[in-house]
Amino acid sequence: MSTSEQGWVQIVGIGPGDEALVTPQVQAALAEATDAVGYIPYVERVAANPNLTLHPSDNRVEIDRSRHALEMASEGKRVVVVSSGDPGVFAMAAAVFEAVEHGEAAWRDLDIRVLPGITAMLAASAACGAPLGHDFCAINLSDNLKPWELIDKRLRLAAEADFAMAFYNPRSKSRPEGFEKALKTLKDACGDNRPMIFARNVSRPDQTIKIVPLQDTTPDMADMRTVVLLGSSQTRIITRDGAPIVYTPRSVAG
Repeated sequence: MSTSEQGWVQIVGIGPGDEALVTPQVQAALAEATDAVGYIPYVERVAANPNLTLHPSDNRVEIDRSRHALEMASEGKRVVVVSSGDPGVFAMAAAVFEAVEHGEAAWRDLDIRVLPGITAMLAASAACGAPLGHDFCAINLSDNLKPWELIDKRLRLAAEADFAMAFYNPRSKSRPEGFEKALKTLKDACGDNRPMIFARNVSRPDQTIKIVPLQDTTPDMADMRTVVLLGSSQTRIITRDGAPIVYTPRSVAG
């Protein structure tokens, strides 16, 4: 049976917001799909298509959403599972494979593919220069799926290792205290004024980029539409007319 005659699941990343940042590979998958599942605001970004049925759902039902996609594929449907940014970065790819591991045996034989996208930390980094130009790590600050103690430990160890860092899900209405705690940990652990970058609605028409010395940051500078980057001790700022350039050199003195 050819791929076009049987069901499949393609887990796609639709980028940070600008339609120009959706890859041709993902555009082709969306054009061929019969069904699209995903978090409500991400599915709303999928262009209307009379041959495509949309299945939006809440943000905290990733496994149920994955099972639904796999069930539809088993029935012969061509299903895209939609994530913003890249589906493998704090997104749906891992959830789908978790559902496969613990689900129906037949799901393991389905045609399942992951199509990469441009994630918010890369779009934010590009918008201000190259703050992730050397070793860096990405940390999800949401404690919905892991304890805060683990987040705090990873923040301290990343600071000790002098990584540049990218932070997802910094602050929400339901847990406004999380980013406040993260900033306190980072200020204590880093002990300097390396730049912190607040990129809100990155790649969209209302994008804003703020570069703030770490010790001057406050929790209200971020929300759930903000990706936050923190430079390492080596990160540099080039001042000029207009927006400054932030970059981390690729070499470190021995």
